Amino acid sequence: MDYLPLFAALKGRPVLVIGGGDVAARKISLLRRAGARVQIVAQALSPDLRELVENQQVEWLAQAFDEAQLDRIFLVIAATDDPALNRRVHAAAEARQRLVNVVDDRPLCTFIFPSIVDRSPILVAISSGGTAPVLARLLREKLEALLPAGLGRMAQTAGEWRERIKGRLTTVAQRRRFWERALTGPFAGLMAAGNEAAAEDALAQELARPERPVGEIVLVGAGPGDAGLLTLRGLQMIQQADVVFYDHLVSDAVRDLVRRDAEMICVGKRAGSDSVAQQETNRLLVDAAREGKTVVRLKGGDPFIFGRGGEELQAAAEAGIPFQVVPGITAAAGATAYAGIPLTHRDHAQSVTFVTGHYKADSAPFDWAQLAQSRQTLAIYMGTLKAGDISRQLMAHGRDARTPVAVISRGTRADQQVIAGTLQQLEDLAKDAPMPALLVIGEVVQLHQSLAWFNKTQHPESVRSELVNMA
Repeated sequence: MDYLPLFAALKGRPVLVIGGGDVAARKISLLRRAGARVQIVAQALSPDLRELVENQQVEWLAQAFDEAQLDRIFLVIAATDDPALNRRVHAAAEARQRLVNVVDDRPLCTFIFPSIVDRSPILVAISSGGTAPVLARLLREKLEALLPAGLGRMAQTAGEWRERIKGRLTTVAQRRRFWERALTGPFAGLMAAGNEAAAEDALAQELARPERPVGEIVLVGAGPGDAGLLTLRGLQMIQQADVVFYDHLVSDAVRDLVRRDAEMICVGKRAGSDSVAQQETNRLLVDAAREGKTVVRLKGGDPFIFGRGGEELQAAAEAGIPFQVVPGITAAAGATAYAGIPLTHRDHAQSVTFVTGHYKADSAPFDWAQLAQSRQTLAIYMGTLKAGDISRQLMAHGRDARTPVAVISRGTRADQQVIAGTLQQLEDLAKDAPMPALLVIGEVVQLHQSLAWFNKTQHPESVRSELVNMA
């Protein structure tokens, strides 16, 4: 270990920065966040630093460096493009046993700046010892994605409650179990959602019955398939889950991101096959939360768009279970983007309608005349089985039989397949399409040929000819 990680208390301490350019400004920004009393030595200052000086937020000590300037400072940073000056600063600091950092010159550094994840009062510092700063930055970005933005507020509140909890729970083991539950349960979820008053109420309830906590239910949208489209908040929640109830539409890549020791239970639904009834799913979610577990209901796409998420949260509300929702990228947005089909376009579509194709033929709840209007995009979920009826109804109500359509199968995944054609061909196009599949109907589909960027697109020769002839 070449460097011992330390967190220095700089509040009110004098720190000398040699240099007045952009690099010096970046270092000074960090120092000011830590409360340091910054003094600058530079021939000239950047506009940002000059403004700080004018507002008396930093001190412009001198234009030229003098070794005596180091006598009463805590540490020094050399951020100039003059190698000789940088070496002078280093030698003077070493002679006085002052910590010194010479930017981008590792041998002349007795301390280095790490990459920082700031969730004050929680701080995470990552360093490669100056050997691979880009790698350290990439690691920081990964940690930024994993650590909730509300982590600092959570830590602050925990600190404020610390003595109260010590008075209620007398042993270290009791306090450890309490905090393990609190920091992964409703208190943590409510803090992340910004509801600090409710979070403190949850903490008080946890303290009142530390051995029988009530868990929570978190509805998480898994997105259309590509694990990279899972939201940051969604990733954080599946990493905290005790049990995850998931659908068939949730991809293997997303499920692989779930906390390793979490219990995984499939409650998915597939047309034409056995599935868990919705009421049974609701009961399972509530029962698990009543056992004190953090329960994640992981649903493909967005849970509030044809996902019956509202019904599940109604059951949680009726049972008095705390809950929260993490939206996801819905299939219509994700799959069409990966297929190079913009849902709206000034030249082709001024509106978009999301429709479910899962309906009874004798009681379809649609205004077909409205749906058949041109210059709009229809994104139809679960529509392959009814594709023939959908196309016939739209054409019967005035939609041009030559309207471009696309069937996007397994959208955003490595095996994505897009087949494009016209409305009159929709039934044949959808007949053997791999599931899950999304139907897209509208003039914007013709942009697919020029905007497709992900994976390869399948175009049957007959379909390609039809599209060419339309022009």
